[in-house]
Amino acid sequence: MIAQNQTQAIQDYLKVIYELVGQERRASTNQIAERLRVTPASVTEMIRKLAETEPPLVDYQKHHGVMLTPAGERIALEIVRHHRLLEMFLYQMLGYSWDEVHTEADRLEHVISEVLEERIALALGDPQLDPHGDPIPSRELEMPVTHHLPLAELRPGCQGVIRRVQSSDHTLLRYLSELGLGLNTRLAVSAYSPVDENLSIQVIGREGTLVLGSKISRAILVEVE
Repeated sequence: MIAQNQTQAIQDYLKVIYELVGQERRASTNQIAERLRVTPASVTEMIRKLAETEPPLVDYQKHHGVMLTPAGERIALEIVRHHRLLEMFLYQMLGYSWDEVHTEADRLEHVISEVLEERIALALGDPQLDPHGDPIPSRELEMPVTHHLPLAELRPGCQGVIRRVQSSDHTLLRYLSELGLGLNTRLAVSAYSPVDENLSIQVIGREGTLVLGSKISRAILVEVE
């Protein structure tokens, strides 16, 4: 449960650190500053405060970055659960598109009660994934494990099904919609360019070829067939 004395800023920091250390063991102040659009000095000041709370919410080592403590991770997972349930509610119940839900959920994730969170989960049938295929932490704040590969790692002759898009960039998500590349789309890789890492793909059941740059192909996670 989120404590009353946790400000929105604290929750934002913990969530961003959680997202960053999912890719690397520790997050740097520069990475956090870039994500939150604040100065590195502001980040250093905040993470020192988070390291001095009781219990500490982060483990900070100067010049070696920051990682969450178990207490900090639980708070981050609670916020992630709020966010992804809200995205699914907006998408499934209110008709928002998958490129619209992130901004709205960002506004609401800090203010919903645990009672509302539970009612949203029940109304949706306890979903495990949000509209982008991102896993939703359980009530016990355990993150479901998924095993999908970036589309960028597939080579000609490989086929896969889109299971997740790791991006909150509404422009990218809208572009994928225009291309017809949503969740559960089956595709095959027909060509790969090592010079610019572009992939040529064919959506199974449709005519024509699509060429995707590395930024897009890295954001798309697939289940290989």
